[in-house]
Amino acid sequence: MQAPFQRDPRLVDGLRFNADGLIPAVAQDWLDGAVLMVAWMNREALERTLASGEVHYWSRSRQELWHKGATSGHTQSLRDLRYDCDADVLLLTVEQTGDVACHTGARSCFFDAGPSPSGGGPDAAPPPADVCTELMRVIEGRRDHPEPGSYTNKLLEGGDNRILKKIGEESAEFVMACKDGEADAIAGEAADILFHLQVALALHGVSWRRVQEVLARRRGAPRRD
Repeated sequence: MQAPFQRDPRLVDGLRFNADGLIPAVAQDWLDGAVLMVAWMNREALERTLASGEVHYWSRSRQELWHKGATSGHTQSLRDLRYDCDADVLLLTVEQTGDVACHTGARSCFFDAGPSPSGGGPDAAPPPADVCTELMRVIEGRRDHPEPGSYTNKLLEGGDNRILKKIGEESAEFVMACKDGEADAIAGEAADILFHLQVALALHGVSWRRVQEVLARRRGAPRRD
């Protein structure tokens, strides 16, 4: 886990807490933007979060400060913090230890979409995320549960030879689109490369999240000559 993000503690003074001295806080994953949970903070919880880099909330049911993950080990390291235009809602970007934010054992508290609530748990549906993460889920789904006539499955069945050939072809077409300066074509070919790249990742069992983690590490790395 990398060093936590820290914000100037004076920002607390500009926030609008409700009549009970609380402010809602939405926690989202630092890599794919998925919403993990919603809880409440009071001034002390927020100040402790900013001071320690680990997220603290206020439990309305227990009427006490709550260090997220102190018991379960599923702590949240603060990566960024924003507040909305009315300064009465917080958005926390967090690195979730163990990839479990919900008390049921699910990755996110937002796993239900049907008419009746379910029990959640480790097998609960994942929360909506960015489009590349969602695409990878579809590709991995095809890999694990093949569908007749699926182009993705045809690629996977062909293995590296078929997939890598397509990556080479799409890369060449991307280069030509860039040479021609055609914005729509450039975007389309870039999308084709990403799709076939993700198929190759799925074939080799490398998750998209692992790629995101590498990119995140490189973002703050020293510049290369």
